[in-house]
Amino acid sequence: MKITSILVSQPAPAVLDKSPYSELISKNKLGVEFHPFIKVVGVSAKEFRSQRVDVLAHTAVVFTSKTTIDSFFRICEECRITVPEDMKYFCMTESVSLYLQKYIVYRKRKMFFGKGSFADLMDIVVKHKEEKFLVAVSEPHKPEMLKAFDKAKIKYDKVVLARAVSSDNLKELDITKYNMLVLYSPAEINALVSTFDPKTIGKCKIATLGTATAKAVMEAGMEVSVLAPTKEFPSMVMALENYVKRFNKGEKIDTTYITDSIQETSQINEQVMAKAKVAAKKKKTVSVKKSASATAATSDVTTKVPKSK
Repeated sequence: MKITSILVSQPAPAVLDKSPYSELISKNKLGVEFHPFIKVVGVSAKEFRSQRVDVLAHTAVVFTSKTTIDSFFRICEECRITVPEDMKYFCMTESVSLYLQKYIVYRKRKMFFGKGSFADLMDIVVKHKEEKFLVAVSEPHKPEMLKAFDKAKIKYDKVVLARAVSSDNLKELDITKYNMLVLYSPAEINALVSTFDPKTIGKCKIATLGTATAKAVMEAGMEVSVLAPTKEFPSMVMALENYVKRFNKGEKIDTTYITDSIQETSQINEQVMAKAKVAAKKKKTVSVKKSASATAATSDVTTKVPKSK
């Protein structure tokens, strides 16, 4: 068998000729089709209320996506919740942070953002441990951030503001006509296995973006043939081109790097959580020392009472 037809679980590019996949198609004479497996939708006000979360009991909100921002302000409007002007916002990236301008006046003193990684955001969060955080997530979501909040003993509440659901027309796909599936998130794995017969899926090679997606594929009882990004192949298209060329030549391809990468990522996440915990402990120690110094300084001050004649 040779790989000649690939299904990508993403919306089709607006202009295919400008997409990285264009060169992959022309160079390797491949048929590549695009079809989103999932869509992310905001939860209803009723579902929000069922979570019994009091927005006004918090002083800061953590956003990891624009979808959760839209859902948050829509729900606040529907539930007649007036968000305080001094509410602080912590975002995964600057792009997500700037998106808040759609709903609020952007002020640097109450906006904080990381550089796209979980570790960056946590480094900022631990510097504001005194805040009461509301962490807005989509379902499903990665548990590492919440675990880091727990280990750092930072006060927070989780609220699910959006859910990934299967695309309406996913069942219409004839999955048997593809030699390879390219998947970008664990939610897409859930949509795949809940829609198609596992025996049918098993005939396809699977490429995944990120170790979390690869892990989800393996937990579903399937094999991962391609993982991106890696140091050698920093993009999905580069990883696909390398694999397809070698596979179609009949080469035996070692995929042990995939399980190694999953284990390495797991170790890094544990280190991040440990780092957050240490940072929080240091901040607490400094705060205690300052309090002790202030108490000592107060006790040194004596009030002189004039002697009565």
